[in-house]
Amino acid sequence: MGRVKPPPAEVQAGAPANALWGGRFAAGPAAIMRRINASIDFDKRLYAEDIAGSQAHCAMLVARRILSPEDGAAISRGLEQIRGEIERGDFAFREENEDIHLNIEARLAELIGPAAGRLHTARSRNDQVATDFRLWVRAALDRCDAAAAELQAGLLDQADAHADAVMPGFTHLQIAQPVTLGHHLLAYVEMLGRDRGRFADCRRRLNECPLGAAALAGTVFPIDRDMTAAALGFDRPAANSLDAVSDRDFAVEFLAAAALAGTHLSRLAEEIVLWTSDGFGFVALSDAFTTGSSIMPQKRNPDAAELVRAKTGRLNGSLVALLTVMKGLPLAYQKDMQEDKVPVFEAADALELCFAAAAGLVRDMRPDRERMRAAAARGYSTATDLADWLVRELGLPFRRAHHVTGAIVRRAEARGCTLADLPLAEMQAVEPAITEAVRGALTVERSVESRASYGGTAPSRVRAAISAARERYLR
Repeated sequence: MGRVKPPPAEVQAGAPANALWGGRFAAGPAAIMRRINASIDFDKRLYAEDIAGSQAHCAMLVARRILSPEDGAAISRGLEQIRGEIERGDFAFREENEDIHLNIEARLAELIGPAAGRLHTARSRNDQVATDFRLWVRAALDRCDAAAAELQAGLLDQADAHADAVMPGFTHLQIAQPVTLGHHLLAYVEMLGRDRGRFADCRRRLNECPLGAAALAGTVFPIDRDMTAAALGFDRPAANSLDAVSDRDFAVEFLAAAALAGTHLSRLAEEIVLWTSDGFGFVALSDAFTTGSSIMPQKRNPDAAELVRAKTGRLNGSLVALLTVMKGLPLAYQKDMQEDKVPVFEAADALELCFAAAAGLVRDMRPDRERMRAAAARGYSTATDLADWLVRELGLPFRRAHHVTGAIVRRAEARGCTLADLPLAEMQAVEPAITEAVRGALTVERSVESRASYGGTAPSRVRAAISAARERYLR
């Protein structure tokens, strides 16, 4: 038999066992194990939440006489010093300490000695990370809600300025009926309102505190979970210790809400791309939100809108990634759940950036009223108004009016003119009862003014809807 080759260096045992958990282990992990096991490269973003949770836990332990006031004061001072070091960029994050929790605990031990080890009484990294992560997602939800509200404000301001600006409404990307730009923009205000509702729902459901669930079964110490929950702004402690440490519904729900919000932002971005194109020319953007071409000096590209449109892929991918991580996990905590943070962090970063970019794009838009109005007059967009006039003034059944209008449109197409310019005799050849009064129904301005039903595009309705939306969403 040949000699057995030693394992490559990257899989040989590395440093001694971790001082914070290594009592059971005689030797340290392989180098590759240290690499795959460590999460400090990304979960250091949880430092503020981890310190806040530790401060609340420390104060509770002191209040319940599980920890002496002297040790509690030392721990609190040490944690504040660590917070300052991290915020100044002076903190040395070490891979051998695996994650943010052990990095902070190791530094605390350097600062205050053995008393640091008392902080972990009656808790586990399982309930610790679940608490940190909920705090982080809660703050992300608040930031996203504020960013969505800012975008709504920009849309409402533009809608107010252009409540009576006529433009074509489309179905199948074909000109359908005239609408106003204000009415069109209000559609996105409503989409964002639903997004904000989902953020609020997610926040309400996540606002239960896992701290005190310990590893999975609770603790023998006489802790006060209501105290720590209140200190951290939670509504209540999580009711079941197994669920508390293994639940990531809040993260999945955040990603689902983020993905849907991203879809809405993508739709808005796509319309801005279309509207700024030469084929439409409905709006223009300034240099602040466009870029040029490296070879074509005449180009003004709506890159900000295109990137908002593209980042939907990141949001959707993050949702699918976390659902896939969670789909087969038994209770309670599994190391798979270390992979929960990167998709959430990436999605939150992308969504906040997209909200900000979309708000900037909306406020930067300069609509071309004449071009929009001219486009609205094409495609026989007032045909439905003609059919409605036949029903209202002549008493025709709508299906008959629809047929008559189609025949009249065909005659206008043959003459190459609009419905408003078609000779009355041509209309009467299809329906003799039509009178000259029909002309008043066939302009695009009259069309939008007449759509005064609740939720309609009439400028009066649009202005009322803007006031209602400001009260509902921005008060």
